[in-house]
Amino acid sequence: MKNITIADRTLCTGSSQFSFKEKIEVARQLSRLCADTIEMPEISNVRTDTLLVRTIAAFAKNSVISVCAGMTEESLENAAAALQPAAHPRLRIELPLSTVGMEYTCHKKAPKMGEFITGLVSAAKAKCSSVEFCALDATRADTEFVLEMTDCAVNAGAEIITVCDSAAELLPDEFAGFVSKIAAHIGGRAKTAVMCCDKNGTATASAALAAKGGASEVKTAVCGDITGLETFAGILRDRGESCGLSSGIKYTELNRIVKQIMWITGEKSGNPLPAAASDYGDAVTLDENDDKEAVTAAARRLGYDLSEEDCAKVFEEFRRVAAKKRVGAKELEAIIASSAMQVPPAYKLVSYVINNGNIISASAQITLSKDGEEHKGICIGDGPIDASFLAIEQIIGHHYELDDFQIQSVTEGKEAMGSALVRLRSGGKLYSGNGISTDIIGASIRAYINAVNKIVYEEA
Repeated sequence: MKNITIADRTLCTGSSQFSFKEKIEVARQLSRLCADTIEMPEISNVRTDTLLVRTIAAFAKNSVISVCAGMTEESLENAAAALQPAAHPRLRIELPLSTVGMEYTCHKKAPKMGEFITGLVSAAKAKCSSVEFCALDATRADTEFVLEMTDCAVNAGAEIITVCDSAAELLPDEFAGFVSKIAAHIGGRAKTAVMCCDKNGTATASAALAAKGGASEVKTAVCGDITGLETFAGILRDRGESCGLSSGIKYTELNRIVKQIMWITGEKSGNPLPAAASDYGDAVTLDENDDKEAVTAAARRLGYDLSEEDCAKVFEEFRRVAAKKRVGAKELEAIIASSAMQVPPAYKLVSYVINNGNIISASAQITLSKDGEEHKGICIGDGPIDASFLAIEQIIGHHYELDDFQIQSVTEGKEAMGSALVRLRSGGKLYSGNGISTDIIGASIRAYINAVNKIVYEEA
């Protein structure tokens, strides 16, 4: 099985529009997702950008922190200084190889480019053990020239060569063939990576075929014009085994974390959100004039594959709600959770004990009954709800992907009722559970058990 590492460039896309705190939170989410590399742009403000890199390096200890070194001695010095505390630092040399790019960006012609690359990579290698050379616009350059420049970079100490289709010049199979030729030329001297522009909507396909054909690293972004992180990681999750490919990404956290990052970056990146972002908001707008087919189609867009019986139940409840108000995605999900796929409970909640505080780790002790026997689970988690879900998983002996989790108040006052909605994914299908309680943790536990019961019933 070939391991494909993922280098995420979300912080290189529209980064100047994010606040310092937002950049930190994006990096924190990528670290939780186990992104192999978190890429940062060139240092522009020495004081704040250096602090940013060092702050991220302090908590993202398992990820490579990569910073663009620019094209001058000063920019390289600044990048190296910022990376000093990082456990796994990397300097990136990003240079165009097309004729227009070299003359416009580097003010160099082809005969001088090899010397320029050698000098920058050598200087970077003297300051950092890991150096990457990114051949920007490589697909618009002569293949032999690209091979010659990669040799210069490798001989100067680059351990990663990234081939970039910056203008989406090639179709996926053409790009894969181009990358294969370069990877074969480099051999074991360095790792081959790819970065694909999504101008024509082919970036994910190009990256996937390139991974099969020789590349061992793919550059992604949550919001941007290159290969989408969620889409590419989803391909590795769903088809990786059949293609002989794997990654270290936490697939069970993928959807939730990507949505969290999109919430932080979506309105500021200047780029349209990926289709997955439309799960909420304006993706669903229904009223009392919509028929059963429209409601079923909306449920399908949200990821639910409902039976005829469940469609009838959902539509009946929808008509009741739609008579009073318009129905959006969140309302439709609540309808589905409360009316569809209701099954006899395999697991019943007996009791739960939660311990939480600012000086202790959150822990949960859950007791469930099944077939008249009680089963206990005790787990520590990142907060009381996470600990509760882990304790339930310990009891049932299975981990399901948490696709979404929502909580809201359904009544007002000190004794307000809380409603929780949980969406779990199993075998490519979504199962939603709903729970209501004056205790929001209790509501969350009940919602999770409700969703699990639906999975158990269908898979029995």
